[in-house]
Amino acid sequence: MKNKIAVIYKSKYGSSKRYAGWIALRLGADLYEINDIRGKDLEGYNTIIYGGGIYVGKINGIKFINKNYERVKNKKLIVFTVGLDSKEDNFKKVIENNFNKEQLENIKIFNFKGALDYSKLNLIDKFLMKGLKSSIDKKSIRDLTDDDKIVLEGFEREIDLCDKKSIISLLETI
Repeated sequence: MKNKIAVIYKSKYGSSKRYAGWIALRLGADLYEINDIRGKDLEGYNTIIYGGGIYVGKINGIKFINKNYERVKNKKLIVFTVGLDSKEDNFKKVIENNFNKEQLENIKIFNFKGALDYSKLNLIDKFLMKGLKSSIDKKSIRDLTDDDKIVLEGFEREIDLCDKKSIISLLETI
């Protein structure tokens, strides 16, 4: 049987959608925004790829995978996240907060860089970003991480770190 692939995403500002589109195009997969697919639709696929942005330690829309996990646990499962934080320890915490032990054994997880345009954020996200900026502003210049600098720059202009080449490692696992 041919490996039938579904790429599903939830995108708040567009980066997850871009990655999902790139992945689906390269794999010849079916592409779904999360609101356009139901759990029972997953049964016709051998491989499920889910992508969402990271917001306050949670993967956007991951409840869909968690809710349907029993239905798809015997399929090839891949999750990609999109965000600006590149610290491995922070990413490990995100993964631990979003998946249980069994899921971590069955799901391959990838993290991709996203984009930031402060002017396009909703009110809540602007508030959260201002809080983050406030904590970064308290650091001395020499203590700023690359991620800190990116966040600060994102208040001045649009930052786009999305990279089509970064999906290669995900594609190679299929």
